[in-house]
Amino acid sequence: MIDYDKVLSNKIKNIKPSGIRKFFDIAGTMENVISLGVGEPDFSTPWVIRKAAIQVLERKHIVYGPNKGIEPLRNAISRRIKKKHGIEYHPQDEIIVTVGGSEAIDIALRGLIDPGDEVLVVEPCFVCYAPLVELAGGVPVSVPTRIENNFKLTVEDFSDKVTDRTKLIILPFPNNPTGAVMTREDLEPIAEFLRDTNIMVLSDEIYSELTYGRKHFSIIELEDMAERTIYVNGFSKAYAMTGWRLGYVAAPAPIISQISKIHQYGIMCSPYISQNAAVEALDSCDSEIAKMAEEYNIRRKFLVTEFNRLGLSCFNPEGAFYVFPCIKSTGLTSEEFCERLLYEEKVAAVPGSAFGESGEGYMRISYAYSLKHLMEAMKRIEKFLEKLEAEKK
Repeated sequence: MIDYDKVLSNKIKNIKPSGIRKFFDIAGTMENVISLGVGEPDFSTPWVIRKAAIQVLERKHIVYGPNKGIEPLRNAISRRIKKKHGIEYHPQDEIIVTVGGSEAIDIALRGLIDPGDEVLVVEPCFVCYAPLVELAGGVPVSVPTRIENNFKLTVEDFSDKVTDRTKLIILPFPNNPTGAVMTREDLEPIAEFLRDTNIMVLSDEIYSELTYGRKHFSIIELEDMAERTIYVNGFSKAYAMTGWRLGYVAAPAPIISQISKIHQYGIMCSPYISQNAAVEALDSCDSEIAKMAEEYNIRRKFLVTEFNRLGLSCFNPEGAFYVFPCIKSTGLTSEEFCERLLYEEKVAAVPGSAFGESGEGYMRISYAYSLKHLMEAMKRIEKFLEKLEAEKK
């Protein structure tokens, strides 16, 4: 009989499962649960995008595409980045289309990291960064951000963590789970520090289209930073295209030439139908994005007001579609709070600790759900907090 413990990779066994999926999976086994745990837009993919996909199906010519992505899409991505940030990436050798933003991050990390290389992971952050660094043979180095700084990154947060093994810093802004954003003024001192080093930047800008009250600013717009930045983006969040599985990397040609080999052998190409539809998304859906962002903004304001009313101090997010209320006043850990909330009031949220140690004492609520669902969830959360208060007496 096979001893699977000896067969399986120790590296894989030592990686913890996603803290987001744990609560999502539990919620899936229960009835009458309001699940606010997964960052998936509740909007339908805009019709113009779906129509483009239907037209591909009707042509009955659904094939493998080029490894780096179909030319019309790479051209559209290049135009989009030039329009948004003023930086021109050559479609032929500086852009690659991936299976979602997750693959984009994965191949970027594997393309840069050698065993033992250190990667600065700015936290709280999306759950995939540190595990993917480890899978690439690197060492994730946690860089906590603080509510006192509105969860923004400062040079003081990471400068003393830089060593001769530091290869890369991951900038996850607009941030999941906090909703924090970085302005030009915030990024300039970071760029100034990095210019004197050989450290690369991986800038995950998947939420760049969803900001409130300000235009998104990318680090690639600063002098000399595009040449040391791997720019990651995708279609899941802004275009409500989660199931279409499409993302992309824009980076200097020497980097793209290497990470394209990982994509070539591991994936080969992104879905042909999705790529054709994404061209239409980039060229025709600005008004659709604006409508969705307006609705998210209404939900954002509602949740921030409600959490503060209930005594759970809530940072006012400026991007993405999450709130990150502080639950320290309850005396429960993030895990305890979210478990009890799920089992006792049937509301699924994600413990802040799932996003790094600095997320302890918080929980993440996604507002990529209808206002009706959010209102009902807040009623249940209020009831739960009243129960916790009664237990203290």
